[in-house]
Amino acid sequence: MMKLDDAYANGTYIEGADGFPPRWEADAKAFREGLGARAQQGVSYGPSDRQVFDIFQPEGVSRGTVIFVHGGYWKAFDASSWSHLAAGALARGWAVAMPSYDLCPDVRIADVTRQIAAAITRISDRTFGPLALAGHSAGGHLVCRMTDPLILPSEIRERIKQVVAISPLGDLAPLMDTSMNEVLRIDAAEAQAESPVNMAPPHGLDLSIWVGGDERPAFLEQAEQLARTWGARRVVEEGKHHFDVIDGLLDSDGPMVKALLGLK
Repeated sequence: MMKLDDAYANGTYIEGADGFPPRWEADAKAFREGLGARAQQGVSYGPSDRQVFDIFQPEGVSRGTVIFVHGGYWKAFDASSWSHLAAGALARGWAVAMPSYDLCPDVRIADVTRQIAAAITRISDRTFGPLALAGHSAGGHLVCRMTDPLILPSEIRERIKQVVAISPLGDLAPLMDTSMNEVLRIDAAEAQAESPVNMAPPHGLDLSIWVGGDERPAFLEQAEQLARTWGARRVVEEGKHHFDVIDGLLDSDGPMVKALLGLK
């Protein structure tokens, strides 16, 4: 066991943690089935089988497109477990796209960053209007990386109006002191290059850092550090932990969806 294993062990401290993934998968499947032809799965954006995205269309012409990037410490899950989280934005008339990506150790985290950039580029090519990015945990890291001027073309970056990073990993260096790093293979150079806390603060977009009040102290610290470094708004949602803080995306009238869509 390595020094920081316990600090980043979310499930150990969540009652009924094992029940969440199958429930997410079932809710996502039911949500897609309920949308019928408005749900499209497996649109390719790159050469590997996992480089695909799902996209869900609202009724009528969309007001814009939300792109949600899932978590799992860059080594677990795919987009199919999260479809239901499109509900809030979809009810507001926005399309929602959800990319999958190759997982560590088959690729490095830097490769995943490039894949998400490719996915956003492909999604932007087939959509009109503003883009809004949301990501959870490792996905929160990935959407923050998309604000780097070197990652996305300027014409796409300028369409991104809001970013909501939910329980993001803004500093990758501590993860080198976890057993997960046998899979992630983060070294000092990658921790420096891939950590949002080391990036210049983004300009010209509305950025919110969201975290549950009952999360592990390490995630509260990560959220606070990133918000302070970037001068971003930080929201600590009391009573929420790492697995249920994302439920805010379900509520079209809730504060998380309003922040994501730039609504007051």
